[in-house]
Amino acid sequence: MIITTTPNVEGRKVKEYKGIVFGEVISGVNFIKDFAAGLTNIFGGRSGSYEGELIEAREAALREMEKRAGAIGANAVIGIDIDYEVLGQGGNMLMVTASGTAVIVE
Repeated sequence: MIITTTPNVEGRKVKEYKGIVFGEVISGVNFIKDFAAGLTNIFGGRSGSYEGELIEAREAALREMEKRAGAIGANAVIGIDIDYEVLGQGGNMLMVTASGTAVIVE
């Protein structure tokens, strides 16, 4: 499966548009990660615990989108967009949505 943010796949022609596909992930951030991030906020630097959670959620959303594209017969997803939102009381939930156009390319 080819996955790209570009509107086409260079050197390949879009043969058929299958439709828009999505992959959504909502991930909770636990107390330990919140505590570690709080220390990073006080002392400075990057929050490895939050970065790791973000990477995992993004990869899971992309995998889910790819699975849905394959289920409708696509061999590529073009024009991918990834959005991030914070949800829940206290902002302790992270939502990552990946979307794109499922296509068949030659």
